[in-house]
Amino acid sequence: MRVMSNEQLKPTLGTLHLWGIAVGLVISGEYFGWSYGWGVAGTLGFLVTTLVVAAMYTCFIFSFTELTTAIPHAGGPFAYSWRAFGNTAGMVAGIATLIEFVFAPPAISMAIGSYLNVQFPDLDPRLAAVGAYGVFMTLNILGVSIAATFELVVTILAVIELLVFMGVVAPGFSFANFAANGWAGQDHFSGAAIAGIFAAIPFAIWFFLAIEGAAMAAEEARDPRRTIPRAYIAGILTLVALAFGTMVMAGGVGDWKALSNINDPLPQAMKAVVGDSSGWLHMLVWIGLFGLVASFHGIILGYSRQFFALARAGFLPHGLAKLSRFQTPHRAILAGGVVGIAAIYSDGVVTLQGMSLTAAMITMSVFGAIVMYIMSMLSLFKLRRSEPALERSYRAPGYPLVPGIALALAVVCLVAMVWFNLQVAGVFVVLMALGMLVCWLSLRRGGPEPDAMVERA
Repeated sequence: MRVMSNEQLKPTLGTLHLWGIAVGLVISGEYFGWSYGWGVAGTLGFLVTTLVVAAMYTCFIFSFTELTTAIPHAGGPFAYSWRAFGNTAGMVAGIATLIEFVFAPPAISMAIGSYLNVQFPDLDPRLAAVGAYGVFMTLNILGVSIAATFELVVTILAVIELLVFMGVVAPGFSFANFAANGWAGQDHFSGAAIAGIFAAIPFAIWFFLAIEGAAMAAEEARDPRRTIPRAYIAGILTLVALAFGTMVMAGGVGDWKALSNINDPLPQAMKAVVGDSSGWLHMLVWIGLFGLVASFHGIILGYSRQFFALARAGFLPHGLAKLSRFQTPHRAILAGGVVGIAAIYSDGVVTLQGMSLTAAMITMSVFGAIVMYIMSMLSLFKLRRSEPALERSYRAPGYPLVPGIALALAVVCLVAMVWFNLQVAGVFVVLMALGMLVCWLSLRRGGPEPDAMVERA
């Protein structure tokens, strides 16, 4: 069935906008969340975890780009898996992607509240988090060009701020501080150290989580077969450099244990070097908010396109595919916001494995991401065999080795995460089952035929 004109997104984004979306989606991971990995693995153990995860993401992005350019569709992984394997696989990839993108914003919004709480101790972080939802859902509804330009500006500011952070704390850096008691169990050959390395996987993934979300802007990209590869490759190189620079510099300025398990490790690390009243600290808090805002704002764009694509194809209630007069999927934007705000107010009411809300949301989001990565790499292999004539302006380098490495490491990450997070894994499975039930019921109601949703490929 042909996509109706009022359900077609308009291509307006160039390479720089797409780079801003790719990096902006992720860059909050450099500002918070990763330091929870120190709490379970130590600094050196977490460094090992991050090296492995960075290798996985680099291989993944160089492979995933082939799918994005060959099938430039707002559904991203949903569209690739549907085309490769059919309805059930499309449901799995689509719902997993939704879980990734819907559960990441509550964690980021709570970090925004924590950063603001540094400046305004009487401010309730949850109230600030809900306010962030209101502001940035509105901005996304007003138009993709406005949203993408804003994303680009705040992303550039966030990158600059991370570089400033590294420069300011450099005089206080000592590798001895970073390495002190750097292994879980104090011995890198111990079972505790190895277990810590695996247990820290979700927090290393948080460094890079959601870069693939730029694929969901593919329908809105000008000449996606050229602009997307440039944006993705530049984006992953930017993020790898920032992740290692930020982590190592923060861990070397004092007692790294004081920075684990908190939502604002960078301001606290800077305090150890410049003191509580330094102008540098206040600058980091205010400008550092741009990093959180960039990811929060960008992931709202990402989840709304996934809701939109699933609904347009008939896998979710069709009303979520309607566009506003600004040509944005406003109902999809609001739907994700309702889930996120509910998650924020579950803090202290619902607990999983003794985790903080932020750690639980990060872990849930990472489960969705890993399942989606596995489905995407399987789709790449399947489409290479079943559709050799599919136009591929970009081909995964080192095929089949590079996507094979990405797939193997993703499977290892998923197994390790289930082993160390059984309760969260159980909730994730329940959410996947409920999401697929909704998809199945929506298809039975006779939504639009899904076999036209990748026509643009």
